[in-house]
Amino acid sequence: MRCVIARFPFDLTKSGVLESMKGIKPEQVVGQSVIIGRRTYPVKQVGQVITRQDRRDFSAGEVLRAMTLLGFTCRGLPQAAVPTRVLSPLQRASAMLDMPVTF
Repeated sequence: MRCVIARFPFDLTKSGVLESMKGIKPEQVVGQSVIIGRRTYPVKQVGQVITRQDRRDFSAGEVLRAMTLLGFTCRGLPQAAVPTRVLSPLQRASAMLDMPVTF
């Protein structure tokens, strides 16, 4: 499959990516990731290995798009937990009586 990463065209195949990543130790995943074989790699590490370019030259989105089209499982950024509002004792009691107090 032909894809463009960092304005350069690459002919990538699933078997070619598997071969390129063979023997590469995965770095710690903090953000977006790609599952190749039985290992989970950070997207930027995969992009660096398959393109032989500096990680600053391409975006994670370009690599994610290419890996998804090749059939690899990609994971996005983890969802941040929505902060819950802490109610004062007066607000909690008012809410239990269905008479919310606002400040």
